Amino acid sequence: MTSTFQVDLHGVVDLLARHLYSSPRVYLRELLQNGVDAVTARRDLGGDDVPAAIRLRPLPDGSLEVADSGVGLTLAEAAELLATIGRSSKRDVELGTGREEFLGQFGIGLLSAFMVADEIELTSRSARILPDGAAPAPVRWRGFADGSYELTEVPDEDPTVPAEPGSVVRLRPRRDMEHWLAPETVTALAQDFGSLLPVDLQVELRLDLTDGDSAAATGTDDASPTVWRRLSGADLPWKERHATPAERDAALTRYAEQTLGFTPLARIDLDLPLAGLTGVAYVLPAAVSPTTPSSHRVYLKRMLLGTRVDDLLPPWAFFVRCVLDASALRPTASREGLYEDEVLLATREALGAQVREWALATLAESSPTSRAFLRVHHLAVRALALQDDDMLDLAARVLPFETTEGTGTLTDLAATLPEGARMLWTPSVEEFRRVAPVAAAQGLGLVNGGYVYDADLLERISRRFPQWRLAPVTSDDVSQALLEVDPLRELEVADAVQAVDEALAPQDCEAVVRAFEPAALPAMLLHDRDGDHQREARATADAADDVWGQVLAELSGPARSRRLVLNDTNETVRSLLATTDPQVLEAGAQSLYVTALLLSGRPLRASEATLMNGSLGVLLDRALRPGTTPLEENR
Repeated sequence: MTSTFQVDLHGVVDLLARHLYSSPRVYLRELLQNGVDAVTARRDLGGDDVPAAIRLRPLPDGSLEVADSGVGLTLAEAAELLATIGRSSKRDVELGTGREEFLGQFGIGLLSAFMVADEIELTSRSARILPDGAAPAPVRWRGFADGSYELTEVPDEDPTVPAEPGSVVRLRPRRDMEHWLAPETVTALAQDFGSLLPVDLQVELRLDLTDGDSAAATGTDDASPTVWRRLSGADLPWKERHATPAERDAALTRYAEQTLGFTPLARIDLDLPLAGLTGVAYVLPAAVSPTTPSSHRVYLKRMLLGTRVDDLLPPWAFFVRCVLDASALRPTASREGLYEDEVLLATREALGAQVREWALATLAESSPTSRAFLRVHHLAVRALALQDDDMLDLAARVLPFETTEGTGTLTDLAATLPEGARMLWTPSVEEFRRVAPVAAAQGLGLVNGGYVYDADLLERISRRFPQWRLAPVTSDDVSQALLEVDPLRELEVADAVQAVDEALAPQDCEAVVRAFEPAALPAMLLHDRDGDHQREARATADAADDVWGQVLAELSGPARSRRLVLNDTNETVRSLLATTDPQVLEAGAQSLYVTALLLSGRPLRASEATLMNGSLGVLLDRALRPGTTPLEENR
């Protein structure tokens, strides 16, 4: 009997290859899934003592046989499952779909083999018993790439029929796809997908094709001796018994090196009974970016789902890579990822809680592991502390920050300050570099909040630990800590300071004179965030209509500029303020402004570079004129 599928096979195969599956390599996974599901169904039918075996035989003509000791198919079952690919039926419960114990759907799994084969032959003997007590006749289904198929009963004595219940699938390769059925490819794929399957998975290798433990190129000698190589293990690696904890640690470390390619810094055991999930989370030995995708190796019912499954853990847990097996998680249509549903959301939260508990317990004690973890993955600790109060309490005590006292914890910095003194932090690295030298000389406790997560983290810590009086630094904080100059001196330089103000007005900056250490620092630029807000409000008020402009103007108040603090203990500054040449005073003020910007580590914009070039030109011109040294004359 020859019939056709109730689908456009060419279109379906194209859909599978180009849009559903990432690679033709999944054909073998689908066949293994069918075999495991068939074995599971036979166990449900006949008890746990039935054989559980899958045999892979790459043949000399380039074909591949996949045999299983499963439940097999009757003629009616084959017609229902294979004639209309992908349709649910009353046999789904018996043959795979809709049961937690099963991995896939028989029909669509077999159809995926058309990605590498132009002919599929399935010969099957059913383990069921008919109502009259007789055994069903064996069946053979042969499907072709043109969309047609043949389904017939075959006699028991046919040598291609399995002697015991089970099925044999034989694939004849498509042109240019022969390499997917080659012995070395089949062995590698089966090892990757099925090494943890709870069945006896073996592959037949010809001795003349074997080089060490792996097969070489395909041969054609039918008389070559063969050997069966077992590919599946006895148990999940993290469930194997070991004599001592140290032996288990060593075994799981070797497993990480083999499967993930790195030696872990630490290991976290994972166990979620409600999700049927067990596994291991390995802590990466080197720091990674928080934006790096977290790719995990995931098995579903001990069949490999994928080696780069993401979204399994919360985003802050980017410092671990997991290897796990689960039964309750739902795969996507391609069975290469996880379906985003309530079960996955709950699993993600529960796994995150286990990783969090490990991090808290590890950081709570001083040990080589905790110190190494904090040194390598402090960014992950910061990310978690932004969301978790317990980690925030711990992070405030153990996380290192850049401060005016060097790199240390906030607790260390607080211990160096007088009782009741404030701790200040800068929202940017540039501002810290501008202020830190002066703050350190004046005894101010200053923290650099310009790195990733630090500004938000310091905001949270300031609310959690009010006794530290932790607050963002303002220009007033620094200005008030600096010594005001003598009133007579202030009167003496008042005109010069006003001229500097006028010179810096286009840069939205005002000048003040203070005396501070270190004396070698001529000037410091203070950035005022409150002033930024007021300037933005003022600009909005200027652009608004009369009524709203007046309201905003009253609310915003006078705008405060950035401040260039001139150091009156610096000889260059004193000489500049004493000069009688207005051009030199203007150029000197602009040079000090640009120098203060450069000291902050911020790159110059085009307008600032132009300002620097112009001011240096004036100063060089004055300095190179014969017989004139304006700064020296006015000291």
